[in-house]
Amino acid sequence: MALTPHPDAAAVAIHCAVITVSDTRTADTDRSGQLIQHLLQEAGHELVAYAIVKDEPAQIQEQLEQLSQNAALETIIVNGGTGIAPRDTTYDAIALLLEKTLPGFGELFRWLSYQDIGSRAIASRAIAGVFRQRLVFSVPGSTGAVQLAMQQLILPELQHLVSQLRTDH
Repeated sequence: MALTPHPDAAAVAIHCAVITVSDTRTADTDRSGQLIQHLLQEAGHELVAYAIVKDEPAQIQEQLEQLSQNAALETIIVNGGTGIAPRDTTYDAIALLLEKTLPGFGELFRWLSYQDIGSRAIASRAIAGVFRQRLVFSVPGSTGAVQLAMQQLILPELQHLVSQLRTDH
């Protein structure tokens, strides 16, 4: 049974970017990137940028740096490169940039993944946090992982988390 958090005030469109990390995908074959975009738009959010970058730490970091220059951008969702294979460098590249982490995101993602795929979930290095006042979510590149992360974690909390970043405490 999934618990539902208290509702946010009024629905607000969040300005989002999607990055697919892949050495092989193109805009036409990027099913996971397309799924993220579709789910964001279906939820009433606005896509302001989309990119595919090679699984190279410098390119991933450069893309995040570039996107953070957009004052309107509030959230960046990255998919791909979160495993432990030699070419999976997304976690390492992003973890170095995050100013704050949301450990619960990776923990819950792996717990939910375990429900679907069993012990293979331990290989996921999904991570989330804050970089230059923007939320950053990094999830595996499979469409199943993207759907799980988007529907069960990111979309239900996106507006609340962005509002937390806007609030001075």
